Amino acid sequence: MASLSYEGCNFLRQRLVLSTLSGKRVKIRNIRSRDDNPGLRDFEASFIRLLDKVTNGTRIEINQTGTVLFYQPGLLYGGSVEHECNIQRSIGYYLEALIMLAPFMKNPLKAVLKGVTNDPTDPSVDLLKTTAVPLMKKFGVDGEGLELKVVKRGMAPGGGGEVRFSCPVRRTIKPVQLTDPGKIKRIRGTAYSVRASPQMVNRIVDSARSILNKFIPDIYIYTDHMKGASSGKSPGFGLVLVAETINGTFLSAEMASTQQGRGDPILPEEMGKKCARLLLEEIYRGGCVDSTNLSLALLYMTLGQQDVSKTLLGPLSPYTIEFLRHIRDFFQIMFKIEQQKGDEDERKGGEKVLMTCVGAGYTNISKTLK
Repeated sequence: MASLSYEGCNFLRQRLVLSTLSGKRVKIRNIRSRDDNPGLRDFEASFIRLLDKVTNGTRIEINQTGTVLFYQPGLLYGGSVEHECNIQRSIGYYLEALIMLAPFMKNPLKAVLKGVTNDPTDPSVDLLKTTAVPLMKKFGVDGEGLELKVVKRGMAPGGGGEVRFSCPVRRTIKPVQLTDPGKIKRIRGTAYSVRASPQMVNRIVDSARSILNKFIPDIYIYTDHMKGASSGKSPGFGLVLVAETINGTFLSAEMASTQQGRGDPILPEEMGKKCARLLLEEIYRGGCVDSTNLSLALLYMTLGQQDVSKTLLGPLSPYTIEFLRHIRDFFQIMFKIEQQKGDEDERKGGEKVLMTCVGAGYTNISKTLK
């Protein structure tokens, strides 16, 4: 079987996840070959090791400089997995890929991931819990076995956090028709602080409310102050906000404090206001899936039964557009993309697109029959 060939370090996760699901081999050349420090980074090597843990019979070859990677996927096996994530990236970086793969394992996945739970670069575990998990349920991945839980918080750069993710297996994914996001009915959030004054959290909540109260009355922001062993190794604070619509769409925004050379420091008041504005921007963009989970929704639509799936999305990011190209490479599935014009009374909203495709009829052949 011919393997697909790519160049460069961009979109490494996309390629490896789609390779694992489609069973197609991948060869990636020139990974940072012109860099002073060529080859795979530690966090990418850690991600490849995680894929190796959840599969059986995967063959991975990396040349000495780490600039060429050959990946031949094995069977998605699942089961209990424990992984120490590299702290250059947060657990969200690894978790996004696991969420894509988890329903198609042979055994239900029970993963314990350790490392950084919240950092300014990747989606936090809190965000994925409030947006990705409800999205999975819409595609029929639900039940008692689906859980995402923060056991310990760990901020960048020290980490020390711990997260548990368990997911049941499904034989098939059901097609969806998500075309009307609906009006916003309530806003929920979590403000957290670790190894910092609990007062920080209240300052974040007050400043976020000062903006959101003008928009909607039903707002509740939980405060989460972890102490002692469950607070990781680095100080920090942050806020995750989620707006829920009457049709069960979840739109989110988040911010985390930056420490030790990772961006400029930020005051709690400033963070609360900035995060509230980010949430309003996300609502303005609209669509039935928030911008963090566009790839997840498109992947589940691709792998659905051989029936039509439709989803209304906000503007597509360059990352998502590249993901659509990769879906075409690995699954030969093309999406029909129709631009939707906002109504006058909706003040034109962001440019929305209606994505339509016929699922590939992907069946989880490794799932054990009861």
